[in-house]
Amino acid sequence: MSGFDIVILAVVLVLTVVVLGAVLLGVRALRRFGAAPAPEDPAFIAEKDRQEQSLAALRTAADEANSTIDVAKSAAAAARAEAAAAKAEAKAARAEARRVLDDARAEADTVLERAHKQAEADAEQLRATARRSGEREVAVLAATTREQAAEVERRAARMDERERLHTEEVERLAERERQLTAASAALSAREAALAQREAELAEAEEQRRRELERVAGLTADAARTELIEAIEVQAKREAALLVRDIESDARGTAEQRARHIVVDAIQRVASEQTAESVVSVLHLPGDEMKGRIIGREGRNIRAFESVTGVNLIIDDTPEAVLLSCFDPVRREVGRLTLEKLVLDGRIHPHRIEEVHDLARHEVEELCQRAAEDALVEVGITEIHPELVTLLGRLRYRTSYGQNVLKHLVETAHIAGIMAAELRLDVPIIKRSAFLHDIGKALTHEVEGSHAIIGADLARKYGENEDVVHAIEAHHNEVPPQTIEAVLTQASDACSGGRPGARRESLEAYVKRLERIEEIAAGKLGVEKVFAMQAGREIRVMVKPDDVDDIGAAVLARDVAKQIEEELTYPGQIRVTVVRESRVTEIAR
Repeated sequence: MSGFDIVILAVVLVLTVVVLGAVLLGVRALRRFGAAPAPEDPAFIAEKDRQEQSLAALRTAADEANSTIDVAKSAAAAARAEAAAAKAEAKAARAEARRVLDDARAEADTVLERAHKQAEADAEQLRATARRSGEREVAVLAATTREQAAEVERRAARMDERERLHTEEVERLAERERQLTAASAALSAREAALAQREAELAEAEEQRRRELERVAGLTADAARTELIEAIEVQAKREAALLVRDIESDARGTAEQRARHIVVDAIQRVASEQTAESVVSVLHLPGDEMKGRIIGREGRNIRAFESVTGVNLIIDDTPEAVLLSCFDPVRREVGRLTLEKLVLDGRIHPHRIEEVHDLARHEVEELCQRAAEDALVEVGITEIHPELVTLLGRLRYRTSYGQNVLKHLVETAHIAGIMAAELRLDVPIIKRSAFLHDIGKALTHEVEGSHAIIGADLARKYGENEDVVHAIEAHHNEVPPQTIEAVLTQASDACSGGRPGARRESLEAYVKRLERIEEIAAGKLGVEKVFAMQAGREIRVMVKPDDVDDIGAAVLARDVAKQIEEELTYPGQIRVTVVRESRVTEIAR
């Protein structure tokens, strides 16, 4: 029996009890009514009316209870019907649940079996993959072993080659020592000959002095002075001959040794070099563009120069203008600004300011990208952002025509190779060489040597003290105290001193040639002077009557020595003295 049936039964029982109570009360009231006093009694009449009302109320309550019982019975019947339907639905649901559970169990068994099969297949595939991976790793290890063996063989071959070169060098030194011994013996023989010659000259001079005193009546002091002058001339001749022989002997081995040293230092580094000047040329689509650049009464060109800080030179050169500025970054910004203005066609002061801002941002991005590329190429990862910005500015900075940023990259590579050969700390030395010219980014803004400026910058932005010392000592403004400073100097000299790396400005080049010709032309007996091969050779034409062969050798030596003392130049300068005798006759 359900809970609802129990509730209905309880309600029916309560209503039955209420009806029975009402009936009992009615029967008791009737009994009282039968034994009541005379109807004439008003109290009896009132009590009778009250009882009749109570009886009517009881009947009404009984009727309502009966109707309620009927409704309750109907609800109970409906509830029993609903309970029966619910029981039927519950039974059907239980049957459906059993069926679904059976299906689920069957499906689970199927899925489990499929999962077992898939797991076995995956395990087999993993075993095959692991087997193939192991085979590949074994092959890689074998290849690595072979490469390492080949590298060991190459190193052994290099060591054998170095040992052979060392042996050859020892043999050359031994041969040189033998040559020097022979030369010393020859010099000793010559000294003996010279001593004998001096004795003979002394005897002849004594006879000459006595003869001069007898014939000319000269005093001893006058004769001594004449003798000193003659000996001085003769000594100069002998010294010139001796110097010429020694120089000829030394020149035979000096060039080979110098070439070997230079090639050994820079043979593994090759960098492109960009030669620039303080003037940039911008080609125009036509000459009519020059008038638009100048503007009405020169308004545009004045605005351009005041905004960019670059001098704009417009001359008779067809379809081209010149931009001049000592600051290469500012000159590049000006060039890009003018190029964008020419392509756009709208040239006026306001447009010049807008385009200048765009060009300046573009150049800054190019500088930043160039600095990052240089750092990646050198292999430096941790560096202060301000130093990166300063390095980017060196993209447009040149020194004697050599791009400074490329020079820093090349110097770092050379220093790294030297450090690796010497088994030193390669990263520190490469960092010192790469940052040694960082001060050139501020030489237009801060007074002082770029080495000192660069050292202050490196110290300011937290660089290692060895790096700072290498920067400040790479031009000997501070004596070098560490191996990093010495290798930075050496790599800087290798990068800047190799042939083709640098060039001088036209003005300095012309002045140097003029000074070379002045030095040679100022000597006695010189007729003509020609500076040839871009100042690498100077030919001096002398008067044959005033200068003999020995005097020509002395003159060449004096000119070369004066050039070495007064001038600064790359490489070497050859001095050639030409003495030509001409005899002319006329046939009549």
